Amino acid sequence: MSSPVLILPGLGNSGPEHWQSHWEHRDPGCVRVAQQEWDAPNRAEWVATLAEAIARVTEPVVLVGHSTGCTLVAHWVAATQTQPESARQFAAVRGALLVAPSDPTGLHYPPGPEGFAPVPLGRLPFPSIVVASTNDPYVTIERAREYASAWGASLIVLEDAGHINVASGHGAWAEGFDLLAQLRS
Repeated sequence: MSSPVLILPGLGNSGPEHWQSHWEHRDPGCVRVAQQEWDAPNRAEWVATLAEAIARVTEPVVLVGHSTGCTLVAHWVAATQTQPESARQFAAVRGALLVAPSDPTGLHYPPGPEGFAPVPLGRLPFPSIVVASTNDPYVTIERAREYASAWGASLIVLEDAGHINVASGHGAWAEGFDLLAQLRS
């Protein structure tokens, strides 16, 4: 049996045609973490919601972040490291697939979100894969490489794949689901 998955959408949530939504409908083991505010979120609130979701799991999960959902994982790790129960909390995560991480200090990052910059650059305490595009408007490939290196993650670079979302032609994104399968097994 493969590990359950927590889906972590970015700003605006992932619409019905987004690959995260496809995966959620395709596999009952994939569950979306519902944030209260999708358009102008507060980092502390998003981190608390993720922490609650992880605390409820009964077996190690794989986190699947897109865009700001990726930086959420880094912020959760940074916040959790200072807690006495951090080892137990980190043990609840089997791995992370972090797709198209956004740069909250970048030129095209939308106004509204609070507290997501700077992105923590500490090593993630679980296996991780970062998938980035050479022409993502929300993060330069150099910045994505910096994230992957700092986080201790494997990096997969897609040529001209945009923000790896519906607008860039990534509906169900079967190749991504294959990457998820690697982390779940």
